[in-house]
Amino acid sequence: MNGMVYIVGAGPGDPDLITLKAVQSLKLATVVLVDDLVNVAILNHCPQARVVHVGKRGGCESTSQHFINRMMISLAELGQTVVRLKGGDPFLFGRGGEEVLALKAAGIPYQVISGVTSGIAVPASLGIPVTHRAFTHGVTFVTGHTQDGQQPNWAALVASQTTLVIYMGIKQLAEIVKNLLAAGMDKSMPCIAIQHGTLETERHVSAPLDFLPMAVKQENLASPAIIVIGDVVRLANTERLLTELEIAA
Repeated sequence: MNGMVYIVGAGPGDPDLITLKAVQSLKLATVVLVDDLVNVAILNHCPQARVVHVGKRGGCESTSQHFINRMMISLAELGQTVVRLKGGDPFLFGRGGEEVLALKAAGIPYQVISGVTSGIAVPASLGIPVTHRAFTHGVTFVTGHTQDGQQPNWAALVASQTTLVIYMGIKQLAEIVKNLLAAGMDKSMPCIAIQHGTLETERHVSAPLDFLPMAVKQENLASPAIIVIGDVVRLANTERLLTELEIAA
């Protein structure tokens, strides 16, 4: 008889932001397949389980998705209770959808347990609501890193006038900003880049759009980071936007 696979979101980093349902699944697990970006403190909820690190992080050597899929299926076929533990939410740039398709094809029972995504929780930790009726009618989540290198429709994103929340965009930030400016976004649009959001090691820098790459480089911010672009950034509980003179200093 096949076991069960839980595809679980671990939240944005702070271990207290994991859901109760996620904790319950970890307590049932016999094997946990955990991503690199998951806070190791969360593994305290599953001392009975065998923990296998199957890290996936942009720019680093990663376990292939095909191998992870095969491991989940093989363990479940052996009757194991498997938790596939992923940072943030598994269905938002987390490849959870790919894993579900693999489990379905193999006839393995599964359950998806949503997590708190960093694209909402990280800005919120600095007082930034990604939507606010005085500033914007919506929010768009975008990845700055795609498997095939294909670019989003930047013109459509600018025309939408929604808050842009960009995942995995630090390395491509200069190109992203160039494309947004070319698509007509105001160069003075408030922006913020936040590294290690919700953790004690959190660092951030805010600047107008055209100076954001320089500010990020000056502050030496790196992945994992979230970039927020939009008027809602004005609400941040942080220093005022950096000026051109301050960045150049």
